[in-house]
Amino acid sequence: MAKALTHFICQSCGASFPKWSGKCEACSAWNTLVQENLQQGPPKGLSDSKGKKGQPLAFMSLRGAQKNMPRLLSSIGECDRTWGGGLVPGTVTLVAGDPGIGKSTLLLQLVCALAKDVPVAYISGEEAIEQIRMRAQRLLVDDVTCALAAATSVRDIVASIDHSEAPSVLIIDSIQTMYVDTVDSAPGTVTQVRSSAQELIRIAKKRNIALILVGHVTKEGTIAGPRVLEHMVDTVLYLEGERGHQFRILRAVKNRFGPTNEIGVFEMQDRGLIEVKNPSALFLADRQGDMSGACVFAGLEGTRPVLVEIQALVAPSAYGTPRRAVIGWDAGRLAMVLAVLEARCGVVFGAHDVYLNVAGGLRITEPAADLAVAAALLSSLTGTPVAADAVVFGEIGLSGEVRQVTQPALRLKEAAKLGFARAILPRMEMMKYQGDSGIKKHEIIRLSDLLPLFQEGMKAPAPRKIKNL
Repeated sequence: MAKALTHFICQSCGASFPKWSGKCEACSAWNTLVQENLQQGPPKGLSDSKGKKGQPLAFMSLRGAQKNMPRLLSSIGECDRTWGGGLVPGTVTLVAGDPGIGKSTLLLQLVCALAKDVPVAYISGEEAIEQIRMRAQRLLVDDVTCALAAATSVRDIVASIDHSEAPSVLIIDSIQTMYVDTVDSAPGTVTQVRSSAQELIRIAKKRNIALILVGHVTKEGTIAGPRVLEHMVDTVLYLEGERGHQFRILRAVKNRFGPTNEIGVFEMQDRGLIEVKNPSALFLADRQGDMSGACVFAGLEGTRPVLVEIQALVAPSAYGTPRRAVIGWDAGRLAMVLAVLEARCGVVFGAHDVYLNVAGGLRITEPAADLAVAAALLSSLTGTPVAADAVVFGEIGLSGEVRQVTQPALRLKEAAKLGFARAILPRMEMMKYQGDSGIKKHEIIRLSDLLPLFQEGMKAPAPRKIKNL
């Protein structure tokens, strides 16, 4: 007879311990061990199954006779772009984001847009039906046919959709509120999240339902629950954005049916999240080209080129330890760029505070922004504005070389479309341009080549020589 064993499971990493302790030995998190009862019996092998044999698998060829099922397209183009061209039937998507960032609002808009073509269902474990209706009225989408339910039992949800007339799209808001009654633990624990997700994914694959799960995040910004949850799903989307900005970024960090790191840009308004079809023009709308310390970076998010303004402020420090503050970029890469400027170019920042900001609330992760950051720092230090019609991109190495980046032609094409006339970029001997964008290119090999180009080639008014301050 199986006996009940008491284990203590970490809610951050999922590690199991026989005794409680204040600190998890696996992930070093404090006060995350929760008691759970597990049903265990004596271990059995395949030879102990009373003579039962497994059924042989029916192997198939790689090329199938049936055509791929068409993707589900909505009227929200930014969501379709993030999914790689629309929702694939039978796939599971995990959408995560900070509290109040707009996850439920975006998914309600999405499910109402899809309801015009296919049957959809929205199940909430956090809100009542009347609360969902109030949000739908505010978003002006209450006139569509959408099945609503408020439930937290996975058994009831499976019984409601396990039939031939199952909805094509199902949204569960959120997976941390769901529970399986056969698991002796509270909702939101590692065991419950894993078990609930496993049952919902099984029925979604069986009935060919496009399942979308809403996930909570921890204070560090990672998805709450076991890490295996991200491996179980097909797509992981993060809804990012600063509360002080109206922009929201839907980023695909995992996608089995499309490109990763693809983004969709939205603007938060009274009627919900409105898609931004040309984010570069919106990010640069309030830009002032005659200010020092600002530089336009031609970035690439997935397959989409995005132009953003990188702002730097270098000011004399009043304390012995200079301050380094970064918003929207990696603080470690800023320290590296400052070190290369000092060691390879002789520009000293040791007695200055350095502040770096990516305007618009966008977070940049690609190393191609190194050269734009260096140009913004030099511009702020010398008081010389960067030309208003110039874009900058390139990766900086520790020896001071400027390295090549991917898809430069796509970046230059986007810059030319927005009216930029020149670009500072690494030398592209091994990469061919696909087409001529008409932009004048200033190709540099080493970071030290940026210093005379910054003063003379950019034609900025009243340049000053760079000194070791």
